[in-house]
Amino acid sequence: MTALTLSTAGPATLRADALVVGVAKGPKGPVVAAGAEAVDKAYDGKLAAVLDALGASGAEGETTKLPAPDGLKVPVVLAVGLGALPDADESYDEEALRRAAGAAARALHGSKKAAFALPLDDASAVTAVAEGALLGAYAFTAYQGGEKKASDGSKNSGPKQPLAEIALLGAKPRDKEHKAAAERATIVATEINIARDLVNTPPNDLTPEAFSAVASATAKENGIKVQVLDEKALIKGGYGGIMGVGKGSENPPRLVKLSYTHAKAEKTLAFVGKGITYDSGGISLKPAGHNETMKCDMAGAAAVFAAVVAAAKLGLQVNVTGWLALAENMPSGSATKPGDVLRMYSGKTVEVLNTDAEGRLVLGDALTKASEENPDAIVDVATLTGAMMMALGDRTFGIMANDDAFRTSIHEIAEEVGEASWPMPLPEDLRKSMDSPTADIANMGVRMGGGLVAGLFLREFVGEGITWAHLDIAGPAFHEGAPYGYTPKGGTGSAVRTLVRLAERTATGDLG
Repeated sequence: MTALTLSTAGPATLRADALVVGVAKGPKGPVVAAGAEAVDKAYDGKLAAVLDALGASGAEGETTKLPAPDGLKVPVVLAVGLGALPDADESYDEEALRRAAGAAARALHGSKKAAFALPLDDASAVTAVAEGALLGAYAFTAYQGGEKKASDGSKNSGPKQPLAEIALLGAKPRDKEHKAAAERATIVATEINIARDLVNTPPNDLTPEAFSAVASATAKENGIKVQVLDEKALIKGGYGGIMGVGKGSENPPRLVKLSYTHAKAEKTLAFVGKGITYDSGGISLKPAGHNETMKCDMAGAAAVFAAVVAAAKLGLQVNVTGWLALAENMPSGSATKPGDVLRMYSGKTVEVLNTDAEGRLVLGDALTKASEENPDAIVDVATLTGAMMMALGDRTFGIMANDDAFRTSIHEIAEEVGEASWPMPLPEDLRKSMDSPTADIANMGVRMGGGLVAGLFLREFVGEGITWAHLDIAGPAFHEGAPYGYTPKGGTGSAVRTLVRLAERTATGDLG
């Protein structure tokens, strides 16, 4: 993990491999942002003009490397775009700072130390820059590296390693608010990056058993109680949804319960995560071109796992229980077939019309189990439907809930922490499409509005009177395009920041 330090040293005196400065997009060209005054002075006040001559505009995420002039103890200056120049009485948007810091950290992969001289008006800005830099420094290299000989006989030492150390200039290590902001950012970013690692791990190594082992070990290290139900316990307990999905694989399913408690907590949250460690579609096999990224179908469980650990490390005054519904969805002679009827943990029967609508089955059992403890609210997180991607694209997750005020609160929280989301309805007229002549409910309904149909299915398994929300992160959980801002290619850690902030607000009673 990249190390983060706070420093009051001036940009002209700190030794590092690179110095990062911010530049905004002004009406007449790039404008050097606050925090870089000493750097601009080293360029005789012409840094903006030099950048303009090189074609830099200050657009969001734009990076430009310059040789450092005399007067600076770094060899390279990296200017990163912050986007539009704010009005004189306004600060830079936190998400703009987060993305700029991330873009800079990505551009400096392979460096040992970089100093960031970005605008830090307050503790919130410290959090944003620290988070962005730590998330941007991420790289998944576990399966790469080792010396390889090139065709010319030279040795290739493998991929560039992430930026090793980040110093935030202008952030005061003795300022309680700045220090707390940096510590929080480090904890949250660390857990997001661990969630990313899990999502990026190949499915032959991250089976349900392997995932549960990682969760168990980490939980015990952080004072979190853990309980793992293996296939024998799941069969005995009547978890027909989880077993129905997992029985086609030689890697049996697991249900993991993580419990973080605080002695002074007055509220309890339950987070439930879909953890399909690989999704072939089962007997309803996915078509060619749709299987290659299905290791990411456990991103919801990874987010829940990360959020519970972060809550424990932060010592939040709220009880948080995480439920990881882990299974591998494979076709075989023992797999559930279209037309089969499963008896869920709740006792409700489900006619399986499509085995590729498996996430809702494992979540159904986990939601019922979570409801038995009567938490103040349940939030499930899942890469649930392609329909949600069709509706909202690949950077925005959908929010559904049985309580409009709770849905609104989660949407506001997500926007506050920089995660794009959108509130979605649960139209009652769509529920009838899941009526089954054979069972209590079918796992499929009408195709149009399929993401909403899935939400209505999940609602059936939430305990009466319990506030519940469903986050469909199918779009933003796994990024297949070129990296941008602090978002890498592959697993993103989507929804972790939202869950952590929800826990923080619940702990302080500041949840609307």
